[in-house]
Amino acid sequence: METANRKLIRPSLVEVKDQGNNNNSKRPVPPAQKRAVPPETTNAENFYYVKQMQTKTPMVIVLNDGEEIHGVIEWYDRNCLKVNREDAPNVLIYKPAIKYLYKVTG
Repeated sequence: METANRKLIRPSLVEVKDQGNNNNSKRPVPPAQKRAVPPETTNAENFYYVKQMQTKTPMVIVLNDGEEIHGVIEWYDRNCLKVNREDAPNVLIYKPAIKYLYKVTG
């Protein structure tokens, strides 16, 4: 079997650029699509509160001044949480006053 010498034919860079310009002029380029705006709320916070309320999970709410409030979240709305406490009166806490909160383990 004899192999033939094959010559690779490559177009010059100028030819490629010309073809690119010709193709673009023939087909209109669609405008770039904008990304969809993400939703304003993800409902993750609501889901978390509902889960903790349903299971009556003991929570610790740490306020901005460092005070810790132990109890169970009874209800919540956009601005505040109501926490039931065993050894103290129930308390309504405004969300801006909360530094963070966590579950009591063990």
